[in-house]
Amino acid sequence: MANTSSRHEIPVETGARLLVTRLRETQGGLIVLALLVGCGAGLGAVVFRKLITAFTHLFTGHADYSAAGHAGNPHLPWLGPFFVLIVPVVAGLVYGPLVHRFAPEARGHGVPEVMFAVAQRGGRIGAQVAIVKSLASALTIGSGGSVGREGPIVQIGAALGSTLGRLARLTENRLRILVACGAAGGIAATFNAPMAGVFFAMELILRDYTVESFGVVVLSSVTASVIGRAILGSAPFMSPPHFEISHPAEYALFALLGLLGALVGVGFTRALYLIEDVCDRAWRGPEWLRPAAGGLLLGLLLLAVPQMYGVGYPVLQNAVNGQYAIAFLLVLLVAKIAATSLTIGIGGSGGVFAPSLFMGAMLGSAFGAAAHHAAPSLTTSPGAYALVGMGAVFAGAARAPITAVVILFELTGEYSIILPMMTAIVVAALISRRLTPDTIYTLKLRRRGVDLDAPPVDPRLTADVATVMAPVPEPLPAALTIADASQRLALSAHGALPVIDDQGAYQGLVTARAAAEALADPAPRSTDAGHAATVGALAEMPAPLAAGMPLADALHHLTTADGTGLPVLDADRSALVGWVTHQAVLRALHAPKIVTIEQPARTATMPPKETSEVQV
Repeated sequence: MANTSSRHEIPVETGARLLVTRLRETQGGLIVLALLVGCGAGLGAVVFRKLITAFTHLFTGHADYSAAGHAGNPHLPWLGPFFVLIVPVVAGLVYGPLVHRFAPEARGHGVPEVMFAVAQRGGRIGAQVAIVKSLASALTIGSGGSVGREGPIVQIGAALGSTLGRLARLTENRLRILVACGAAGGIAATFNAPMAGVFFAMELILRDYTVESFGVVVLSSVTASVIGRAILGSAPFMSPPHFEISHPAEYALFALLGLLGALVGVGFTRALYLIEDVCDRAWRGPEWLRPAAGGLLLGLLLLAVPQMYGVGYPVLQNAVNGQYAIAFLLVLLVAKIAATSLTIGIGGSGGVFAPSLFMGAMLGSAFGAAAHHAAPSLTTSPGAYALVGMGAVFAGAARAPITAVVILFELTGEYSIILPMMTAIVVAALISRRLTPDTIYTLKLRRRGVDLDAPPVDPRLTADVATVMAPVPEPLPAALTIADASQRLALSAHGALPVIDDQGAYQGLVTARAAAEALADPAPRSTDAGHAATVGALAEMPAPLAAGMPLADALHHLTTADGTGLPVLDADRSALVGWVTHQAVLRALHAPKIVTIEQPARTATMPPKETSEVQV
């Protein structure tokens, strides 16, 4: 007897297609993918940190050479402290060709590349970036490169998210969200800071907040953090000193520290790209050899100031604990700016978040020590100022105040410092915005001609409004009653009409919706007691259009307006000169383009060269 149960079996290929479809199109599928990305980012962060530790041991013989002073390498005792001249060169000979051949985007600090991929490439990042970035950044940091691990882990997690999303054939919107999930997971696992990972991804990577994206990014961040804590432990990033506000006037000092933090953050940004430009102009050899050749300069700097070796977390902790003199703190601050800029300028791979924290700790500790010497009864310990300075410099460089507050709170676990930190961070972000329109991340893209804040514009939308505006529909007198105006609006082809006063001056715009709501109101508006309300009371003043305005800007105003059109005003914004509708802009977009086609070059048997115009 035949087995009839086989008729109900689903073929394996069909089942796989159904699974992929559900992952691609349903909210539950996006949650599953976010959890998988969180797992991958958490494991990637663990592997990345292990690689840094392994390479640091290999090159120096110490767990973290930044705290070892001028100690020698136990594997090469005959070199003494001069081994630091060699290890950046050796590492550069390895990761230089690796990055140049397989993933050029892995060079640098990583976050701008992820921001660009999300904003203008639909979230597409090559799968090889995760592997190349892991090796290149671990070699850079392990051999003395004075950079951080946040940029690499963001790019590694984002590449994992992008790869998984493309395998599931997600739409661009969902692929972007999955890239943000990977970035959040990487930050959460490597710094043991799940909330910071979420806000870093939302504020810097997605640059947008929606319920769908926020929820799945949180799930990915939590998943990665759980994996990181299970393997790396749950100890806080650093041990903060005891903190309490001695006097309310101390908040003025925190605000001043925020101002200084903005100056240092902006100064670091400019120094970073200035040194990168100098390296670009000075280097004339093959690009793959640049990290090794520049490694000799980095080695000389490390020989002079060994505290610049690698990320430098032990040195940062010592500064928070108040173990350095003010003059030496300022030396470390300037040296860190130079070392980080040089590391990235020669082609190294690593982040700028940890260096900005380092600079902030040096600045804050020096500022706190000076303030404490000047007014010991008014100020708290210098270590508290070091923590506030960390947030201020990061906010001044990255201009991400929410991320700065959350990440410093999670990294220190000290809630009592939140109010001073918020004060300094907000001041730093505001001052930074006044000093420069770009952040340390967006400036790298702007130098390539990429403006993340400017939406892509169709060339046909660069024409002026004057080329498509139509005559103004008959305006409504401001003294007209709402009932009469409603009849005119009902008979009009437009959803809104302009309003003018007795002198013909423009008073605003009245929409059919506003008139209908006014008529339906049981307590109608009135201008005077006992008189019917007039249309002038309903007039609203939308963003004005000008004849010389590009169509792209006019379209933005049209999409946010209630009616089907907007008036075009003269230079004084008092008289109506035209009317622009959605249909007019649409006609401009679909107008045939004139393409000039050149005929082949003239020969002895051909007539003279001609051109013809063809409509496309």
